[in-house]
Amino acid sequence: MKKFVSVILLLLLICTNHLTIYAANNGPLELKSKGAVLLDSDTGAVLFAKNADKRMYPASLTKIATAIYAIEKGKLDSIVTVSSNAVRQDGTRVYLNEGEKVPLRQLIQGMLVNSGNDAAVAIAEHLDGSVEQFAVNLNGYLKSTIGVNNTHFINPNGLFDKNHYTTAMDLAIITNYAIKNPVFAEIFGTKVLKWKGQSWKTNILTHHKMLKGEFAYPGVTGGKTGYTVKAKQTLATTARNANIKLTAVVLNSEQQRDKYDDTTLLFNYGFKNFQHEILKQGEIYKKDNKEFYPEMDTLITESISGTIKEISNDGKLSIKNHNGQVVQLVTLKYKEPVPKKVPVKSEKITAKKEQVSHLNTIYGLVIIAFAVIFVGVRKKINKKF
Repeated sequence: MKKFVSVILLLLLICTNHLTIYAANNGPLELKSKGAVLLDSDTGAVLFAKNADKRMYPASLTKIATAIYAIEKGKLDSIVTVSSNAVRQDGTRVYLNEGEKVPLRQLIQGMLVNSGNDAAVAIAEHLDGSVEQFAVNLNGYLKSTIGVNNTHFINPNGLFDKNHYTTAMDLAIITNYAIKNPVFAEIFGTKVLKWKGQSWKTNILTHHKMLKGEFAYPGVTGGKTGYTVKAKQTLATTARNANIKLTAVVLNSEQQRDKYDDTTLLFNYGFKNFQHEILKQGEIYKKDNKEFYPEMDTLITESISGTIKEISNDGKLSIKNHNGQVVQLVTLKYKEPVPKKVPVKSEKITAKKEQVSHLNTIYGLVIIAFAVIFVGVRKKINKKF
């Protein structure tokens, strides 16, 4: 039964690919972070946004993009030979040795769970030969495959560079894309990673305090932290309850606690105010003399406190909350009017011929009836005489 429900939900999610994302810009929340976005993980609807398209530095949230690119492009069981360049990386590491041979999957785990900068560079060089070529290919992938346009990465780990930037919206979309991949989702949600390398053998704990339970929040399913002096505190987190899944990104927080407090506010807001609904296949929405309909059952996000649906002349169905803010935009199909059938000349002639033939049949039956009567009467007369 659970498998059946999962299949149905997956089919519904596939039907959301024609939804347009809208942001409830700078809504009712007072956040300390300079940038923030909250998405419905399933539909992609933007439930809250603050400075969503302003360029900011991601720090180690860059590794979310590196990970999903590596998972989709690379072979997870391939063996990576660690270079001296990877070993020399600053910041958080998994303490790789030059010449050490490590499976790609293990490097992705070390990069996401322990934020290993050395693992990130080893991955980049393995996939594309150099960090520079990796950056070119990664940026192309983010634009063409994931569909973000305000991101430009210079390296795979997020160490500061003035030309290494993104936006809260782009990072939320990248994260939301990545969590659809089961390999990424598993690593993203890992709390404890058993690490066995040449120079370091330990149990690695996730750095994400909500996922780890230090800042407990029910339903947290994954997360990644980030920090540099220029980027300040950054955080990406996913959570779910019985009704909805959420993806939150906050950027440029002054204090570490601020990014967790802001994420908590975002999740509280999303879980309290939004739910899923289904636009039924073939359901008619009218605008003036035009009719539009969904081609298939389509999963949408609605405000619990009230939803307004408005259809435009070009078939765009706006899903608005009670404040009139557009949460989602769904493109419906135009229903062509059934043309009135006008009989052509040949049809009229045929109809007349059929009418004449019908009358002739009636006349023939009448004549036969009179003939029968006449014959019967004549026989009676002959008997009398």
